[in-house]
Amino acid sequence: MTFPSYYDPERVGTLYVPDTAAAIGEGLAAGLPEAAGDDRRLVLLLVDAQVDFIHLDGALSVPGAVEDARRTAEWIYRHVGEITAIAASLDSHLPAQIFFPTWWVNGAGEHPDPFTPITSQQVKQGVWKPVYQPEWSVMYVERLQEQAKKELMIWPYHTMIGTPGHNLTPALYEAVVYHATARQADPTFIVKGSLPQTEFYSLLEPEVKVPGDELNRNFLDELLGYDLIYVAGQAKSHCVLETVTSIMRTLRRRSRGHRETTTVGGLHLIRPTSGDRLRNDRESDLRRLSRTWAATGLVNRPH
Repeated sequence: MTFPSYYDPERVGTLYVPDTAAAIGEGLAAGLPEAAGDDRRLVLLLVDAQVDFIHLDGALSVPGAVEDARRTAEWIYRHVGEITAIAASLDSHLPAQIFFPTWWVNGAGEHPDPFTPITSQQVKQGVWKPVYQPEWSVMYVERLQEQAKKELMIWPYHTMIGTPGHNLTPALYEAVVYHATARQADPTFIVKGSLPQTEFYSLLEPEVKVPGDELNRNFLDELLGYDLIYVAGQAKSHCVLETVTSIMRTLRRRSRGHRETTTVGGLHLIRPTSGDRLRNDRESDLRRLSRTWAATGLVNRPH
């Protein structure tokens, strides 16, 4: 296909002001039917496709993310007529959070360096002491190791609200806007990660539940109303993996009940392949899929 005139694959992964007007104008001129009339409803879930994760100079740049973003943008343009909706999460942080250096000090009053793991044993021994909410912090590292089977990782400051690193990478933003106007379907943006007391890898739920902020049931119910869910984003080791795990955990719970059913026909990760074809992995394959990532094409098929 011919991509929109404003799209330049060489600019993917660079910081520029998105050409919103051009994306809207070419989307309106595409002549595609409204998404509301789709017989097969397909949603693309973009997980944390933000500047700080994708750009080479991003605060927490993921290797290969620029190529991932390029494939994903072109996937959207190729299949805009088949994508019913796009939802994008925005990892959104504040200066003092439990996974940032600000939260912890050692006996000398020094904050931990980024990529320092902090264990429950170290906290109990006083190797690392919380500056904020000490009772919660001690309980948190214990629960994190018991429930999520993870150690607390101290991350570089990233996707800070109000900074360029918090934004969707411009090339993907333009693709989202193009789809929104071409199909008359506004995107959904899910803000997550601003709770100071917990990590929030999945866009649906925190690593450790905080009273009053648990599973995002409203969005999950909306998501599970689609026939097909495609997932793209960063990074496969954390936010993509935990998002897919949250979806699958809910599907398994509902499949065991008699009162609730789900109509999801397939959950797919957009990933690189030698061809441009639709993956038809069903629920039995989704555990394996949750540990893979990147970009394939979607083609028409009977449903």
